Order: sequence, then C-alpha cells, then structure tokens
Amino acid sequence: MLALASIGLLVGTFLSQYTLLFVGVEWLVVTVCLVFVGFINRTIIGAVLFITAGVFVGLHQGAEELLKQAPLQAYVGEIAIITGRVAEDPSYDVDGDMRLRLVNVIVENKEAGGEVWVSISEKADIIRSDVVTVEGRMSEGFGNIAVAMYRTRLLGVQRQDYADVARDTRDWFAEGIREGIKEPEASLGAGFLLGQKTAMPEKLDNELRLLGLTHIVVASGYNLSILVRFGRRFFAKLSRFAGLALSGFMVFGFANITGFSPSMSRAALITGLSLLAWYYGRKFHPVVLLSVSAGVTVFINPAYAWGDIGWLLSFTSFIGVIMLSPLIHAYFWGDKKPGNIRQVFIETLSAQLLTLPLIAFVFGQYSPLALIANILILPLIPLAMLLTFIAGIVGVFVPVIASYAGWPAQALMSYMTTVVDWLAQRPLASVEIIFTMTTLILGYLAIFIFMVFLKRRTKYDFRQYNIVE
Repeated sequence: MLALASIGLLVGTFLSQYTLLFVGVEWLVVTVCLVFVGFINRTIIGAVLFITAGVFVGLHQGAEELLKQAPLQAYVGEIAIITGRVAEDPSYDVDGDMRLRLVNVIVENKEAGGEVWVSISEKADIIRSDVVTVEGRMSEGFGNIAVAMYRTRLLGVQRQDYADVARDTRDWFAEGIREGIKEPEASLGAGFLLGQKTAMPEKLDNELRLLGLTHIVVASGYNLSILVRFGRRFFAKLSRFAGLALSGFMVFGFANITGFSPSMSRAALITGLSLLAWYYGRKFHPVVLLSVSAGVTVFINPAYAWGDIGWLLSFTSFIGVIMLSPLIHAYFWGDKKPGNIRQVFIETLSAQLLTLPLIAFVFGQYSPLALIANILILPLIPLAMLLTFIAGIVGVFVPVIASYAGWPAQALMSYMTTVVDWLAQRPLASVEIIFTMTTLILGYLAIFIFMVFLKRRTKYDFRQYNIVE
C-alpha cells in the first residue's frame, strides 16, 4: 500500500505542473479519508484508493511549490537582483564560468521558493553555504530549476562562521589529504572519501565526465554503501544496535559533509531504510524500497519530478543495481555467491544499461568505454578510500611524515588517473547517439520485458538482496 501511494504521489506531482486546482487544505482532508478507507478495505478497491490518495498529495505538494516559485516567474525576461544561499559546491563549465545553485532566494526584496541556476564569468571565492547577491536577466528554468540566470554580475558574497560545520570539517580534512598526496590524485581521493569536487583539475574532471565516471567522485550511493557496509559489519560485532546506530550516524554525517544533492538524498534514504530493515531482521522488496524513497524525496522537493536529470539517473542506475543485476546473476550462476570482480562487472553493466536510454535522450552521446573504465577502477575504490583516509589522518596530525603515509594512496590513484587518461584519448571514448521520446519509451519497454523474462526463468526472490549486507 505504501508503494502504491508513493507511485500515485509521483504521478500527481508530475501532473501538478499543469494545474493549480489542488492548493486548498480540503484536498488533504480528502486524502486522509481515502487512506483510512483504503487501510480498512485491503482489496483492489483499497489499492485504488491508496493510489488516488497519493495522486492528491502529489498534486497538492506540486501546486504549493509552484505558488512559492511565482515571485521568480514574475521576473522572467527582466533584469533583477537576487540573493540566495549556495546549495552545493560550485561547478565550472568548459569556458571556466562558475555555476551555482541558489536556494532560500530573495528576489527584489521578496522571498521566493525554488532553486535558481546562476553562472558567473568573473573569478570569485565562493563555497557551499555562502550567501551571494547577483544581478542579471532571468530566463526560463530547466528540470527542477525554477529560473536560470546566465553571465550574471556578482554584487556580493557573505560568509558566516560556522554556517556549515560539515563543509568546514570536510575542507579541513581535505587539506590533510593534500599534505600526503599530490595533485591530481589528492583531489581524486578527496572526491572518493569526502565528495569534494570543486578542486578537481579541469582535465581530469572532463575525462571522468567523458567516460561516465563522475559518479565515483560526486558522493554517490556507491561511496555511501561502501562506508555503511564496512561500518555495519564492524560495529555489529559489538551489538546489533551499535551496528544500526553508528552506521546510521555515518549515513547522516556523510550526507551532511557531501551535501544533500538529489542522488545523495536518494542514497541516504534508501540506505537508512535498509539499515532499519536489517536491524529488525527484514528486507524490503526493491519495488517498495524504490517507490517509497522516490515518493519521500519528491514530497520534500516536488521539483525533482519535473525533470531533475540527477534524480532520474540516480534512480534508474539503482534499479539496475538492485533489480537487473541479481536477475542476471541468478540466470547465469544460480545461487552461487558472486565474487567482487564479477559483482562489480554485473552491477556496472546493469546500471549502464538502465541509464543508457536516458543519457542518450538527454545528452545525445554515450561512452562505449564506460563499462571498461568502471570495471578497471570501481573494485579498487574501497581500498582507495581507506588509504586516502589514512593519509588524511596523518596529514592532519603528523604532517611531517604525511608524504610517506600517503605514498600507497598516491600509487593506487596514479594508476587510476593513468587509466582514465589513456581511455579518454581513445576514439571510442565518446560517440554520438540520438534517442527520440519514442526510442526512449521503446528502450525502457524492452528492458522491462527482458527483466520479466529473467524473473520468470530464475524465480528469483528480490527480498534476498540488501544493499547494507
């Protein structure tokens, strides 16, 4: 029932961008009544009521979000001054312009909801949680972005002490990493362990993006799952509760350090739910886990359902990891437990397959070498994170010997940067591939039929899989 209500919420939120009729609180009263009747009548009728309730909630949340964004929309096409907080680490385009995502926006002294995408051509010292003021012409937004502003003029930057303790802690430890590891390997290690990507050299950043490896240095669910699996297994030796509590603290801490991007919000929520299920000796069905986590994230930020590519790619790749990859393994190897190399290969292949249609549709290009790059690098990331952590600890507290402590991490990540650089120079590093909406739908329909075929042949029980075990 929770899964059905969440699916309804996703549908309702998507549809809310076309109507504002569901703003009043009376719709929430109707929703409560539908849920109550549906909970009592657990039949097909109850299922329909739960879906309908979810649709109403989604329509209501989306309409409320659009009303909050109205002050921004009123200035589209005009030059305006806005002030907002930098939501995540700045990024840079190929021309060197800084790109920011601003929240808690004030436009011409009026508070507004939604996110604003801003590009700044001048050089400036801006980090996450700074409050910036810019002036420029407002344009229509894209995806979950309410309004975009290109080549704006920077009017001011405010930075308050202790405004973002997690960011300060991350940057402090990253300096310790750089005491023992040279660039560009230091930035790669900081990306693995801390999700810090602003200091990444432009050449390496472009090569990682070209080969579809950006997810390994943007604090993805993969990095989080490595930390949580290690923490759960280690702390569970003390007690089951210690495994839950301390692993949960790691999830919360890592998400705060890296920032609550769409992919990290999804990863943190799914990992937290999986930890709870493990603690009580239960497992979520992947369909329930995916739909509920998607519903919760969209309930918090309805704009995700309006075309946030990061959010969509995060969920499609995760469907590949927790649904397609176990089906493929069960089809070819049955109940035999996969080794690390084979598991990484199958999970990477599955994630690549699930995201291929969307990437081709949105970006018009794809890297045939992405699978090879992931196979050559992903199995070594847990070791790289451990060695980087050791180098960072020594660099912070005993910087005199930091270069010796950082040598193993330096050597391992030099191999990674060499592999990335070599593959990025190959002719097949990136090819043009065009998907229309029809091709996109047919592509995912074919993948769905393939998964149904594997499920019928293998009789695989999805409840066997838990990402924290």
